[in-house]
Amino acid sequence: MFTVRKRLEISAAHQLHLDYESKCRHLHGHNWIIYVTCQAAELNEQGMIVDFKQIKELVHGKLDHQYLNELFPFNPTAENLAKWICDTVPYCVKVEIQESEGNVAIYEK
Repeated sequence: MFTVRKRLEISAAHQLHLDYESKCRHLHGHNWIIYVTCQAAELNEQGMIVDFKQIKELVHGKLDHQYLNELFPFNPTAENLAKWICDTVPYCVKVEIQESEGNVAIYEK
């Protein structure tokens, strides 16, 4: 099994729709650190699972310096974003999102 892991940093804003009082209900931003892990049993014709550039375009290109609530029909929690990234990037099996120091959400297929 072949595995690649791409680290990305994005700056983005969101506000969470919550049924309890929280500062996160207000517009705020993060400097997110994202790890995207892809796996495949075989490599493509170029000798790769997926090009690192493609991962960057799909994730960084879509999310960086954006207001996430305008991009998605779902509540843009770190958990929901991790799932969206994993579903979007080819061969992705795991996404880790560090929203802030000490707060990490992980989604695995």
